[in-house]
Amino acid sequence: MNFCILGAGAWGTAMAVHLNRQGHTVTLIPRRFEQAVEMASRRRNEVYLPGVDLPHTLQIGHEIEPALMETEVVLVASPTQGLRDWAERIRGRLGLARHQPVFVSLTKGMEVDTYARPTGILRAALPKHRHVALTGPTNALEVAQGKPTAMVLAGVGPLEGIQEALSGESLRVYLSNDLKGAELAGAMKNIYAIAAGCSDGLGLGDNAKAALLTRALAEMVRIGQSLGAQTETFYGLSGFGDLVATSHGSWSRNRTFGQLIGEGARLEDLIANRSTVVEGYHATQAFYGLCQREGTPAPILAEVHGILYQSKDPRQALYDLMMRQLGREL
Repeated sequence: MNFCILGAGAWGTAMAVHLNRQGHTVTLIPRRFEQAVEMASRRRNEVYLPGVDLPHTLQIGHEIEPALMETEVVLVASPTQGLRDWAERIRGRLGLARHQPVFVSLTKGMEVDTYARPTGILRAALPKHRHVALTGPTNALEVAQGKPTAMVLAGVGPLEGIQEALSGESLRVYLSNDLKGAELAGAMKNIYAIAAGCSDGLGLGDNAKAALLTRALAEMVRIGQSLGAQTETFYGLSGFGDLVATSHGSWSRNRTFGQLIGEGARLEDLIANRSTVVEGYHATQAFYGLCQREGTPAPILAEVHGILYQSKDPRQALYDLMMRQLGREL
């Protein structure tokens, strides 16, 4: 199958390596021309996925239109807040395409101002195409190295062909028809991974982190239900699975971001000195606004919002959570 991947961060690059290993024709398009030139010459992506060799059969380019001419599936690997820029770059460049490509979002987030999910952003610009999401617990480096991974491909309509093309000895892909739930879960888990990181940074221990993540999952379910998602989705790979991986992995940007805050780092410094995007930072603002609008109780989310946007002390946030009115678990 012919794949085009737009965005050469860690995740886009890892998927390009995986699909190339599967024997597919793959073209990887970085956002910046300079990055494309460097990656093509060095056969490395040292900024976002260091230490991984890029096979010479993996095509690296910068022009979108030639890549779209032959592609059957377009994977879009972009931070949420930059997704509209990619959609605008794509629109108007599909005139010579020989296929009607399916667009697969690899993005886990929500647009702050519009509350739009990634596939919604793509669909607004490209309404004639199918839009699905590939999500789940994924460390990009492990995928590039061929370590065992499981994911969910969520969307409407027949997806078995793409499922089979994506899957192999090191990557198992399951199907879901709950696109909304899969995208909401993938975005929300980043918020609670920041909270888990704060717990680590404060040195609160395993008991506290286990309790936090258990209640975080309950909160994800409650928010998802209020927005029309299927409950079961949040207990699967895109929900519980991704929450566990992102809240424990040393590689997790969101968990590490939260840990540094818990250790006392200044939020302004953490934001200013980053070369990669912490999706949970923006997702916190978006989901806090949504929950306020829908009247959905989300105490952990509210405390993370207080820490990130109201300069609340993490220890005070913990205290306020612990001192909430007592209740039943279920």
